[in-house]
Amino acid sequence: MSIKVERKTSVYLIDVINNLLERSRESQSIFWRDIASRLNASRNHYANVNLGKLDRYVSEGETVVIPGNLLSSGILHKKIRISALKASDKAKAKLSESGSEFIELKDLANENPKGTNLKIIK
Repeated sequence: MSIKVERKTSVYLIDVINNLLERSRESQSIFWRDIASRLNASRNHYANVNLGKLDRYVSEGETVVIPGNLLSSGILHKKIRISALKASDKAKAKLSESGSEFIELKDLANENPKGTNLKIIK
């Protein structure tokens, strides 16, 4: 079953979804296909994750994928790598204070086409 990007108007979002689907086909990875299908769904189903939740559920040094938005509520004490569709400016500032790194979804998919050793937080 193929995924078609329909009813999305954001050029950036369409580009991200198509890029993830392309990585999925090239590497035969179901990880990126799953993220693309979550982003292709309604915005009401996107994950909105706060930094405090990441601090509770993620270990030091892990790479996390959020199929939605990263928000700034809470404090992050760990150094982790985070990839999300969007991140608020406050969240990015708090990430840099904690020594963590924010990566765009397309860049992470190009860096890790198989999707190995990644954790989805929703």
